[in-house]
Amino acid sequence: MESVLIDLAEDRVTGALRLDEAGTVYLTDGRVTYAESPAVPRLEDLLTADDRVPAQAVRQARQAATEDRPGGERLVGQGVLTRGELEFCVLSAVLDAAYFLSGSAAHRRGFRPGDRHWLGPQWYFDVAGLSRECERRRAQLDRAWPSGELDTLPVVPLARIPAQRVVLTSLQWEVLVAADSVATPAERARRLGRPAYSVLLAVRRLAAAGLLRVPEAGGRPGAAPPWTGAPAPAPQTPQSSQTPQTPSAPPALPRRPKTTGEPRAGGEPREGAVGSAASARWLPAATGDPTDVNLLIRLRNALEALT
Repeated sequence: MESVLIDLAEDRVTGALRLDEAGTVYLTDGRVTYAESPAVPRLEDLLTADDRVPAQAVRQARQAATEDRPGGERLVGQGVLTRGELEFCVLSAVLDAAYFLSGSAAHRRGFRPGDRHWLGPQWYFDVAGLSRECERRRAQLDRAWPSGELDTLPVVPLARIPAQRVVLTSLQWEVLVAADSVATPAERARRLGRPAYSVLLAVRRLAAAGLLRVPEAGGRPGAAPPWTGAPAPAPQTPQSSQTPQTPSAPPALPRRPKTTGEPRAGGEPREGAVGSAASARWLPAATGDPTDVNLLIRLRNALEALT
C-alpha cells in the first residue's frame, strides 16, 4: 500500500484508493486526508459515543454534504462541535485506520479519481509521516506485550489479580469493566467509541500486568509463560526410605511478573512491585534438600492465597 500511495502522492492526485475489503484511503492533492477500515470504529462512532454529538446531526451532515460544503463544515457551522474538536477526531480516526491498513495489498487500478470523503479535508498527512507513525505504534505495542495473540481474542479478566492493588488508566478501567469475555479488542473499541489502537494497547498492558487471561502457549519470547492466576504446582516429595540426594543447586521459586504501576510521562507504564507483599524475597535460602524446597513452595503459595 505504501508504494502505491507514494506514487499517487508524487502525482498530486485527488481521489480514493480502495483496498478491497481492508478499507479506503482518501487523498487531496497528493496528501492523505482521511482513511477508514472495518477493523476500527468510524468517525461517526467516535463523535456520537456517550452522546458527545447528536447522531441525527451527524447523519444529516453526511446526507447533505457536497463538494462545495462538505459535512465537516456543516457540523462546525451548526455549532455541534468546534473546529479543533473535529480536527482532533479526524486525526485520531485516520491514524487508527492507517495502522490497521498498513501492509494491506493495494493496486493503482483501485484508485478512483475525484472520490471524496463526506467530511471533506480537515487534516493533511504525508505518506512518509503516516508510515513512521505506524512503525512507532507497532513498536509501542511490542514493548507493552510482544505477541499478537491477544489482538483478536476475547478480553477475559482474571477473577483474582496477582497484587493487593493496581493503578489503571481510565481507558484500562473502561476495558475491564465492559469486558464480557466475548468481545475482541476491536469490537470493544467500537462499543466504547474509542480508537481501536488505544484499546489494543490498553489490552496488551493489562496482560503484561497479569490482569487478563492469556493463551497457555502465549508469553514473552524467551521468557516463562505469563501468570495465569493459578498457583504453581508443588513438586512431589520422594517416597523412599533412602536419604534423598542433595541437588547441586536449589530450584528457583516461581515468581510473578511485575505489575504495571502509574504511567510515566509519555504513556509508558512504570514497572514497580505493586503489592510486593506477595513476593517471597524474604524467605530464607533453601538448604538444597527437596523436602525443604517443597515446604518453602507450599508456604509461598499459602501466603499468596491470603493476599
